[in-house]
Amino acid sequence: MIGVMSADRVEEIWGKDHNRVVIDEVAGMCITLLFVPLKWQYTLIGLVLFRFFDILKPFGIRKLEELPGGWGVMADDVLAGIYANVILQLVVVFDFF
Repeated sequence: MIGVMSADRVEEIWGKDHNRVVIDEVAGMCITLLFVPLKWQYTLIGLVLFRFFDILKPFGIRKLEELPGGWGVMADDVLAGIYANVILQLVVVFDFF
């Protein structure tokens, strides 16, 4: 909610999803690493997976950007984080590291 409210406020000043606003990226990475063991390998893989989904925006992520105001700013990164987390959980379960 803080991210949505923050994005709403700064959108009035800097425009939609300005690169100065990174709370959406922070939220996405936090979701990516949620319930993942603390190992640098998992953190690196999580970062790569999150950036992959955040940049390419497959599987409905791009559609979420169309939500109004701060919701669109936050929702696409939250979903990218969820997708990255699901894949990262598979990496953990199958013990690749």
